[in-house]
Amino acid sequence: MGDDDYDHFYKVVLVGDATVGKTHLLSRYVKSKLPKAPTATVGVEFATRIVKLSNGSKVKAQIWDTAGQERYRAITSTHYRRAVGALLCYDVTKETTFKNCAKWMEELRQSAEPDIVIMLVGNKVDLADKDPSSRQVYYDAAQEFATQNGLLFFETSAVTDINVKEGFETLLQEIYDQGTRTSQADNGLQDGLRIGGLPEGEKPVAGCCT
Repeated sequence: MGDDDYDHFYKVVLVGDATVGKTHLLSRYVKSKLPKAPTATVGVEFATRIVKLSNGSKVKAQIWDTAGQERYRAITSTHYRRAVGALLCYDVTKETTFKNCAKWMEELRQSAEPDIVIMLVGNKVDLADKDPSSRQVYYDAAQEFATQNGLLFFETSAVTDINVKEGFETLLQEIYDQGTRTSQADNGLQDGLRIGGLPEGEKPVAGCCT
């Protein structure tokens, strides 16, 4: 599939504390490998991938990897604009990274699209599988947080490639499905007024750096 061969454009952001594995998740999904010499993300970086959804539609996903350090917060939050999806990441072996998900979620909902689809991602399950005593965030607790806040939820490992593709593409499918539901609801309005979404066939503006 060529770079221009797609039906929909979705901007997705990876957010969460530093060292939870956001860059590894992106590299594993887009390049099918881990970065050779990983360093802390400065500001933001992004990659794109064309994905075929279950109904045959092709989506161009532009995935932004944002810095988790506090000193980059003002910079990275500006890149949430026009994002229709987000992976909210934490490390299952570090409870503080899970607790901080609440503030990341609020930032997303303040700065991104109002109907943004958010997936909670518990990364580094390979460490917990190797040493169960290292797990500080249990699946049920994370699932309850996700349910209470209307989030999708996956546990992943970028290192052993557990649920990485499934997580990203479940998010993309849900963005599409939600857009379809919104479009159908809007088309049912008698006066033709559109409350959100874009006219059918119109591609969103990609934002900067596209």
